[in-house]
Amino acid sequence: MFEGMIREALSTEALRSFVTGLATLDRQVGDAERVDQIRLLEELKSAAAAAQAKVAADFDASQRAEQVAADVRAKDVGKGIAAQVALAKRESPARAQRFLGWSKILVRELPATFAELQAGRITEWRAQIVARETAWLAPEHRCQVDEELAPRLEEWGDRRIEAETKKAAYRLDPRGFLARIAKAEGDRRVTLRPAPDCMSSLNSLLPVAQGVSVLAALQRQADSLHSEGDGRSRGQIMADTLVERVTGQATAEAAPAQVNLVMTDQTFFNTGPDSGEPAHLIGYGTIPAELARRLVAVADEQAEVWVRRLYADPTGRLAAMESSSRCFEGNLGDFLVIRDQVCRTPWCDAPVRHGDHVVPVGAGGPTTEANGQGLCQACNQAKEAAGWRSDPGGEGAGEVVEVSTPTGHRYRGLPPDPPGTREGQPMSPAERHLVDLIWAA
Repeated sequence: MFEGMIREALSTEALRSFVTGLATLDRQVGDAERVDQIRLLEELKSAAAAAQAKVAADFDASQRAEQVAADVRAKDVGKGIAAQVALAKRESPARAQRFLGWSKILVRELPATFAELQAGRITEWRAQIVARETAWLAPEHRCQVDEELAPRLEEWGDRRIEAETKKAAYRLDPRGFLARIAKAEGDRRVTLRPAPDCMSSLNSLLPVAQGVSVLAALQRQADSLHSEGDGRSRGQIMADTLVERVTGQATAEAAPAQVNLVMTDQTFFNTGPDSGEPAHLIGYGTIPAELARRLVAVADEQAEVWVRRLYADPTGRLAAMESSSRCFEGNLGDFLVIRDQVCRTPWCDAPVRHGDHVVPVGAGGPTTEANGQGLCQACNQAKEAAGWRSDPGGEGAGEVVEVSTPTGHRYRGLPPDPPGTREGQPMSPAERHLVDLIWAA
């Protein structure tokens, strides 16, 4: 079926048929052939990644040319391109930005590595490692690394490819390598990501000496308390010590400085592990009702607790709030964070940094919940590029935002359902009554 397609340029419609056709892969085969199928499908994934990288690089060049022709300011040329790629790939703008950068390097400046990917001999990630670790090199040095390593990439795993690429790059430009390290110190940061079972992963990106120093200090404290008979494991002591030293709390279990919870009234007042709907912890995600009540109880024992009532409409959406300000500040700014939870751009999931007017103030858009959305910094900047437009796409207050890109593609974004709302069902009268935001300080 597909042999005829491959003899000539593969059209978009033929590509769509090819994707659909994979669902009919022959399963009535022996195990030896199943292994062959697994290998061939893996090669197909790599070849598809190479084709996608090539299309992305072409798209970037075309969009930049259009922006230049439209007299876009030089500093703004390129804005919004990665955001369009992100929507097409159904992923966050940050990941799309990295993908686009690596794709351009692979296609234009690493031809041998790109050929290995296109032939299905290496994975997309391994090709991106080479692009990432050579991105800082001069083009002629990058070409040397490409020619030197490409014939052996198929033999190596992820770590070996990263190590060999770094070594080759260092040999060619040791001063540049050290300058890159110095620049990287400016990227130091701390991030938090959800982990299974209502745990979280607190990650710090630090200069190597500082990271080693922090770990050594925690290990010394753990060894000291262990020698005194502390019954906690070494890992538990290190984790608790980190919390105590960073927050200044007497114990790791003490009330945090501020915790924002969104929960229904039933969750707040009921007791027992099976009582109430799950709550939402701002900055983390969904947590069980019993854990939410426990957080409130711990805070109540050690600090004041504020309860703010937010009313929901009959559809289960949080009710509107209004402001005469041009900015989403105070209660209304908090409300957008509570309602949207993460950036409203589809598939982004980054923390909300900006309260944004769906219809701009300059175009008559009011500063209301219905015309507001929570966006991350990158998405808010992307929508300011030429050809982008956001419109309220539904009838509920703040319910749907429709994003239109310069190529005419449209994407719809919905805020997540608040606690107590089941998909496809309105809230019960009791659940609809109110949603409580607990501020423990």
